[in-house]
Amino acid sequence: MEEILLSTSPGNPNRGDIWLVNLDPTVGAEIQKTRPAVIVSSDAMGILPIKPIAPVTGWDHRYAQNIWHIKITPDKTNNLEKASAVDVLQLRGVDIRRLIRKIGRLSAGTMDDIVSAIAAVVEYK
Repeated sequence: MEEILLSTSPGNPNRGDIWLVNLDPTVGAEIQKTRPAVIVSSDAMGILPIKPIAPVTGWDHRYAQNIWHIKITPDKTNNLEKASAVDVLQLRGVDIRRLIRKIGRLSAGTMDDIVSAIAAVVEYK
């Protein structure tokens, strides 16, 4: 059985932060391994040790047609190494002990795009 790397002190993850997160173990088609993910929950939900996150994966031109993939271009604020996509279809709640280290932060505009994609996926009007 694989060892799960868990943080003992993830600090205070905030909305819009990108963290390296251990998503294993997973089942079936769930996005897996240790990868960046965006904290999508409101900072007002800070008393709970669970944070809703949306995982980040490498960008593929096929994703441009998907409402659930939000493209992110690497920059000095997000600290991503390559063009990436936030996959809101894989939105999930994780215990903050799965957070390994903070990588960077997304702009308010990108967070608005992520929230709009989440609303579209759940058909919120």
